[in-house]
Amino acid sequence: MAQKVREVMTGAPVTVRPDADLRTVARLMRDEGVGDVLVTTDDDRLRGLVTDRDLVVRAMAEGGDPEQTAVSELCSGHLAAVAPDDDLKKVVQLMREHSVRRIPVVEDERPVGVVSLGDLAIERDEGSALADISAAKTNR
Repeated sequence: MAQKVREVMTGAPVTVRPDADLRTVARLMRDEGVGDVLVTTDDDRLRGLVTDRDLVVRAMAEGGDPEQTAVSELCSGHLAAVAPDDDLKKVVQLMREHSVRRIPVVEDERPVGVVSLGDLAIERDEGSALADISAAKTNR
């Protein structure tokens, strides 16, 4: 059983700059088959995270214009993050404390991956429904 973040994280996270508009972010999520995108600064430091749920609940449902709204206006900026060599227990603790389903993985403040609740399910209980759903191909 994996014990370190690097053993379960999804590497090569999808990133955008803070000025990317929400339509671009949504299309990127669709094209890459992901539900989250990390927002990075010009020097590739982690600035925030936006999820597909954020796009729907915090932008579209409120009448936001996806072509005129920058992702920086929507992304979560106060993030809990972990390092690749951190113990998985830390990820679980942070997810519980912050009520989140995804935790960015950073080295030198730069994103190198993401650990999702689905990643943990696959690792910890591969026979669970969440693990099955998380391991399935995307239906794009």
